[in-house]
Amino acid sequence: MCSILGIVNENRKRLSAKYIVEGISLMNDRCNGLGGGFAAYGLYPEYKDYYALHILLKDFELKDQVAEMLKDYVNIYKDEEIETRNVERISQDYIPWRFFVDVPERYTSDADNYIIDLAMKINNTGGALVISSGKNMGVFKAIGYPDEVARLYKLENYKAYMWLAHGRYPTNTRGWWGGAHPFSILDYSIVHNGEITSYGTNKRFLESYGYKCSYFTDSEVLAYLWDLLVRRHKLPIELASEVLAPPFWEQIERMPPEKRRIIEALRMTYGPAMVNGPFGIVIANGSGLTGTAGNGTMVGLSDRIKLRPLICARKNGTTFMASEESAIKAVCKNPDNVWAPHAGKPTVAMVNGDV
Repeated sequence: MCSILGIVNENRKRLSAKYIVEGISLMNDRCNGLGGGFAAYGLYPEYKDYYALHILLKDFELKDQVAEMLKDYVNIYKDEEIETRNVERISQDYIPWRFFVDVPERYTSDADNYIIDLAMKINNTGGALVISSGKNMGVFKAIGYPDEVARLYKLENYKAYMWLAHGRYPTNTRGWWGGAHPFSILDYSIVHNGEITSYGTNKRFLESYGYKCSYFTDSEVLAYLWDLLVRRHKLPIELASEVLAPPFWEQIERMPPEKRRIIEALRMTYGPAMVNGPFGIVIANGSGLTGTAGNGTMVGLSDRIKLRPLICARKNGTTFMASEESAIKAVCKNPDNVWAPHAGKPTVAMVNGDV
């Protein structure tokens, strides 16, 4: 189950939220109202040089505590409550807040890791959750169907050149605001359909690199694994995908010698990062990935035997990735191309680039 949809305009044209909402809403039969969410890129052009921290607060008193904590680590340029409206079927268990911050000059050489450490410190204090921490982007999520979450956050007031959306059908963890997708770290956001049976192994592997999992759901590890492989270890997208969804050994044995040596080295080095279980994922990044051109990327990837669906389409410089072709055609009636990516092979759309 679960519905996923990504839309990216490769020319950085900012699109109204209505397109992503229409597409994801068509797949409401794939979710059950226990989690919906969106990630948007290009949201804050006037604050594009600041980290935008979207934080869920259990109560207003926590706002001052979080602000005081932030003042010890970063410079706060602006903070404000994220505007919401009452939606009948959504219980507002959290208060969404955003802070625009930058790091002290002495930490600018390692600013991204500094922000990650700060976000994970806040997540483990109790009562506050940093659900996104990138620049010129943000995550909006809650308990509800995706169209309800869009109404809650007044997404009709936002425009972005890249959107992710998710409707959740939790099968092995409870439905709660933090457990809704997307999961995000810095400029990376991910939506996932499926089940990660290797969660325990993946989690322990990530903890050895300083990551802390706080959301009690298997999908969280996917965002951190991508951050580790691509941003920190600078693997090209193709090799990072080979880590998450590697070929079977019998396939590796038939590869040309040079390719075989590379894949064997990846399997030995990153064995605990291999993701077991069915999955279809879409990953967005606003700052571009190692080995790509442009200013941002959207990557679609399924497990190595494609136990979860993933469909892609393209029209006039806009790329779509979704659980169902019908969701794409709800917002793009006649795409130029429609295709199903091969199992375990990434489809990459690059802003100011190509597919």
